[in-house]
This record gives sequence, structure tokens and C-alpha cells, in this order.
Amino acid sequence: MTSIALLRRPRAAKDPVQPPVTPRERAYTTAPAVAALPREQTWEARALVALTAMAFAFGLTEMYSASSFEAASHDLPGHYFALKQVMGAGIGVVLAAVLSRVDYRQLRRFAWPMLAMVIVLLALVVMPGTEALAPRVNGARRWLKLGIQFQPSEFAKIALIVWTAMMAVKKADRLHSLSKGLMPFLLVWLPILVLVMKQPNMSAALLLVLLAALVLFAGGARIGHFILLGLLAVPVLWKLITGEGYRARRLAAFLDPAHDTGNVSYQIHQSLIAIGSGGLGGVGFGESRQKYGFLPESHNDFLFSMIAEEWGLLGVLFVVAVFAGFLVVGYRIAARAPDRFGYLVALGMTNLIAVSAFLHMGVAMALLPTTGVALPFMSSGLSALLTSFAAVGILLSIARAAKDPERAR
Repeated sequence: MTSIALLRRPRAAKDPVQPPVTPRERAYTTAPAVAALPREQTWEARALVALTAMAFAFGLTEMYSASSFEAASHDLPGHYFALKQVMGAGIGVVLAAVLSRVDYRQLRRFAWPMLAMVIVLLALVVMPGTEALAPRVNGARRWLKLGIQFQPSEFAKIALIVWTAMMAVKKADRLHSLSKGLMPFLLVWLPILVLVMKQPNMSAALLLVLLAALVLFAGGARIGHFILLGLLAVPVLWKLITGEGYRARRLAAFLDPAHDTGNVSYQIHQSLIAIGSGGLGGVGFGESRQKYGFLPESHNDFLFSMIAEEWGLLGVLFVVAVFAGFLVVGYRIAARAPDRFGYLVALGMTNLIAVSAFLHMGVAMALLPTTGVALPFMSSGLSALLTSFAAVGILLSIARAAKDPERAR
């Protein structure tokens, strides 16, 4: 009940309809780029840093174990992927530190430019003639090579959350309307979702719309409108799933993981073997058998399965507790945010980390169809890692600017 209460912040009784932008919120236009935020850290900020450090340290340890065979099979040192992860974390820590010192209200000024930049990058990924910049890997074009290789759809999560929060504040008095409230948001979301679907990357598109919708719901949009649009989208989603053979096969594997374990259900079957092998305390660090080519993407999309195998139920509970802690601390930061924009952005960044984590776990345990969702701070991958650290930096900025605790009540 606490999470639900935090998700929809009640308006004051004497102000039933929140004005789009208050003078206090408009002050960001004249604020310096690096605001004079309070130097003292709240317990939420310290807890967030501690949770991030624990998630990364534990994830790095397991990712090294899970990736060592994969690296060796490509004639690379066993620590190759782990070293890349450490280097990426170094960049991520700097990024989080910078964002934590920048007044988060400045994000409102850059919401539209951030969104436009993401659309351009996503267009470059799927445009004809850009194969040199966006090569096809395993049948999909999802990465850009511009000096470094990165995945624009990961950065789109930050941009879409910030933009949605900004517009939800600006149009707060219209969100109760379907035509004037929700539909204009869909018109802006749609080009991004289409570009991501063209890669193709249906799971990333669905995650993007889920994160943005959660922000808009917290901003005051009616849940009935989301249910209506969700029902209207079911036939479209069904056609997209059945129209692509690999999506239909993944759905079939989800509905019956024990069917055709040598082909359609192979990956999820091997994931369940890894999880079941762990028992209470696991088989021991570095002793996984599934990492020896049996479970594809064991250091990335199925890292949770490796944790369950090597660390057992105790490791699983630790990971669940860490991300549950992210959810509680992040929602607490949102509740204490100085303004509605900070409240919505904090919710969005918290959901970005927590929802991604629980989706990753759900896929590994066959509770959701097989798809590629990284475990934040833990799975191998620079783009997802930097996105997670950026979200933490923004949350720290909001926590530092928080009013006294009485505001959260």
C-alpha cells in the first residue's frame, strides 16, 4: 500500500487542480547549470549509493565467473568482459557524480533536445545505407558505432522519462482527458516506439512505453484510459508476435518450457536447470556448469540464472533485496522531492532500475517470455550500465534538493 500511495501523490485539498508550472518550478530557467544544492547528504542518498555499490560489486563478481568461458572461447583473457565492465563503471561513476551535482530542474530545459537527439540516433540505426554505423548483429540492428559502440534505445529511456515528466507537469490540468491529455503524449512516443520496433527490438519498445506510462499515471492520467488503449493494442501486438517466427517461438516456449527443449525452449530450459541446480547455497563461485556453452548469454540476459546456480537461494534473496531496496529508497526520494517535476522524474528513474531488474528475473525464471533485458549494474553491457548510473545520479540530485521530511507526509 505504501508503494501505491507514493506512486500517486495527492494534491492539496485547497488546490484540486495543480497549475501547469508554478513560479517556484519556473525558477529553473534562471538557475545556474550547477545549482547550490545542499552539501549534506540525506540517508536516502547514502542508502542509494550503498545499494549501487553492492549491486555492482556482486554483479561484477558473478559476471566475471559467467563470462570467463565465453571470453576464452574467443581466445580472449578470462577477465576480458569483467575488465570492460570496470572501465564502463568508471565512466558511469563520473557521470553519476556530475549529474548529482547538477540541479535536476535543468533537465526540463533539455527535455526536448534530449528527445530529438534520441530520435536522430534511433533513425540512424535503422536507416538504409547506414550499415557501416549500425551493423546487423544476430539479425538485428540495435547498436551504433560512433567511436564507441552503444545502444541508443537504452539512452531513450532517460530521455523519454524526463520529457514525459516535463510535459505531465506542464499539462497537469489536461491529463484527465483522453483526447487532450493522453493522446498528445502517444503521438510523441509513437515515432520512438516505431524506430525501436524496426531494429527489431519489441521488448525494448514495450519497456519504453511502460516506463513512460508509469510516469504519466503518477502525474494524474486516468488508469481507465491506459486500460482502454491497452485493450486496443492487443490485436496489434498479437499480429506483431505471430508475424515474426522468432517471437511466436518465444511465446510458445514461455507457454510450455518443457516442449522441444532442444530447440524452441532450449534457452529457458537451460536457465531453469541453472536455477534449480543452485539449491540453498549454490554450487560455489566459479563452479557453474551452465556457463560452459550450455546457457547462451549467461553473462548478460541470463546473469540471474548464473547467480542462482552459483549462490543458490541465498544469492537470489540478496539480489531481490537489493532491488527492492532501490524501489523503497527511490520512492522515498520521490515523495520528498521539492516539486512535482522532481517527484515524477524520481519515480521514473526508480522504475527504470527496479522494473528492469524484476523483468530480468522474471525472464530467467520463465515467468515472462524470453527477451533481452539487462540486470542493472550487473549484466555485461556499456549502454545499460551507463543508463543505470545516470539514473542514480539524477536520483541523488533530487535527494540533495529535497525539502524537510515533513513534506513527504
